[in-house]
Amino acid sequence: MSGSGAGDSNAGKRPNEQLGSWFVRSGWSKGELARQVNRRARQLGAHHISTDTSRVRRWLDGEQPREPIPRILSELFSERFGTVVAVEDLGLRAAHQAPSVAGVDLPWAGPQTVALLSEFSRSDLMLARRGFLGSSLALAAGPALIEPMQRWLVPVGSAASAAEPDPEAAARRPSRLSGPELDLLESTTAMFRQWDAQCGGGLRRKAVVGQLHEVTDLLQEPQPAVTAKRLFRCAAELAELAGWMSYDVGLQPTAQKYFVLALHAAKEAGDKPLGSYVLSSMSRQMIHLGRPDDALELIHLAQYGSRDCATARTQAMLYAMEARAYANMGQPSKCKRAVRMAEDTFLDAGIDGEPEPDWIRFFSDAELSGENSHSYRDLAYVAGRSPTYASLAEPVMRKAVQLFGEDDEHQRSYALNLIGLATVHLLKREPEESTVLAEKALRVAKKVRSERVNTRLRKTVDTAARDFGDIPEVARLTDLLTEQLPETAEAV
Repeated sequence: MSGSGAGDSNAGKRPNEQLGSWFVRSGWSKGELARQVNRRARQLGAHHISTDTSRVRRWLDGEQPREPIPRILSELFSERFGTVVAVEDLGLRAAHQAPSVAGVDLPWAGPQTVALLSEFSRSDLMLARRGFLGSSLALAAGPALIEPMQRWLVPVGSAASAAEPDPEAAARRPSRLSGPELDLLESTTAMFRQWDAQCGGGLRRKAVVGQLHEVTDLLQEPQPAVTAKRLFRCAAELAELAGWMSYDVGLQPTAQKYFVLALHAAKEAGDKPLGSYVLSSMSRQMIHLGRPDDALELIHLAQYGSRDCATARTQAMLYAMEARAYANMGQPSKCKRAVRMAEDTFLDAGIDGEPEPDWIRFFSDAELSGENSHSYRDLAYVAGRSPTYASLAEPVMRKAVQLFGEDDEHQRSYALNLIGLATVHLLKREPEESTVLAEKALRVAKKVRSERVNTRLRKTVDTAARDFGDIPEVARLTDLLTEQLPETAEAV
């Protein structure tokens, strides 16, 4: 019975009223919930899971399913309601987790950061195929997430002292790594980042995790201070990218863990702008999970921590993410102010000729337009599908689509902005225009491995079908989506 997620004996069990309450409010049927559990299990690589309506009924009657079912249910209900729904909230028991794997409140010290990065990346490589790593983690939110991240602002020792108890000895020690070898490590990270933008997170995630594990092996060896600092920076960039790719393919708890570890590594590298970038990725994930208050806290931490050293491009990106958080909180005046700050600050990007790190080069005029237009689009939804905010979003979103359409290196962003513009037309009750854009997005989605793109496209088409199902173009698009983008993609 293990393949169906069977749990404890049925003897003496009582109906699970907590799970039943969430289930009723979701509007799902037992069959629909079973299908979603099976689909998520396939994405995690847990192919032994095969759930049906009778199994769902037994969960509702009080049966405790085995892992990874509780974590899958937690993720599904969290996404359905736009807020974190913990395993315990569903009346289920969470699996015991080792302190090094559970939670995000980790020690801010170099040796521990290296050990945790090594352990987590190794576990990911070994266990992700069966889905047990991502399903054994819990998402942190609210004070449990924000308070540990605030310690990013507290000064700690240098990378040299993190890698070696005697900093002077570390400074004198010759490095086994040559300058060209370190350059190659850094250029490899930039190459992985380019692949992610072109092809989505599903294509090279394991390669990034493997490279991260190799870098942590180097950090476990005694290194000179300068070398240690560069290696910590490289580890931070790889961990952030592993987190971003995990987020892109729907492995949300795994993504958060990598982001947290990336922030720790950036702190050891003494790279505040890189740390602010990691926090912006965490903020984006919180917006996706329906936690804009947490997203805003993270962005403010990023802005405060890098206020005296981030480039104009980085600051503009942080303002744009601040606007997204305010939009989802339903605060239009603050959102518009942050949009203006992002636009004004972006004008200064690159003027002083200061070289910028590779990780911020993605934030182009196209990306700025896309972020700001999505802020207006999000405001439209929060304000009850307001046509006014939809009209504000349309020209800026159209600019983003045009710019990304001319750029072969950012196909995922092109697809996401096509979908965004399609949703704007739905808000303006223009379904025919929406289907044209959604169909273009479908063609791009088939080329990139991004569950985020697929999910947003499916939701947009579902909305069109619900509101305008009698229009032939919408019915045709619905059939086309079912035929060309079946829900069988697996995260890797």
